[in-house]
Amino acid sequence: MKVASPMPIRVAIADDHALFRQGLRSLLALRAEVAVVAETDRVDGLHPMLRHTPCDVLLLDLQMDRNSLPDIGALAVQTKVIVVTASERAEDALAAIRAGASGVVLKRFAIETLVDAVRTVADGHVWVAPALRATELDAPLPEPLTPREREIVRHVALGLRNAEVAARLAISEDTVKTHLNKVFQKLGLRDRVQLTLYALRRRGSTPSCRRRPGRRGARPRPSRARRRPRR
Repeated sequence: MKVASPMPIRVAIADDHALFRQGLRSLLALRAEVAVVAETDRVDGLHPMLRHTPCDVLLLDLQMDRNSLPDIGALAVQTKVIVVTASERAEDALAAIRAGASGVVLKRFAIETLVDAVRTVADGHVWVAPALRATELDAPLPEPLTPREREIVRHVALGLRNAEVAARLAISEDTVKTHLNKVFQKLGLRDRVQLTLYALRRRGSTPSCRRRPGRRGARPRPSRARRRPRR
């Protein structure tokens, strides 16, 4: 008896560059686990497309005929959103995550990276781009969390799975799950996706710690030697 192969992940593409859409569609067609079911080149066409053709993951460009960032929240209610962007700024990636995206992938990344992101997001996780992972999640977390719980939250927000968190902290995977369940109860969250978004949003709202010039801690200016009056 043959084992039925899993259904492919249904993907929709939203980008205003026809060549990019065509190239991406051709590359994804080579992957058995992914099926492109719809595409659009306009922000206004996103909601009608999703109503008529349901998908598991939407690959969304931020700069189409207009900025699509304000639409991510409503789109995320209908499907999981991965922002595919040329922007290298970590601030833009954080803005997309705060708006409700489940992942951010840079356009210069290899197709294998995009497929990994699609697979991860479709499984219910948040995929964080390497540029964003390199940004330290140093926002203070609520006091009710223990130091170990805060440590686990930061690792989860970096996109690590339970087994990877356990390996990094030299604890068992069951211990990680126990800590996460306690964190969910304390913060009123349902799953690790909400937890990741929560941590990233807090990171994005952290004020800068740079000192302003002229304040305490600034380097003193070198004193100028006074000139002696001529006789």
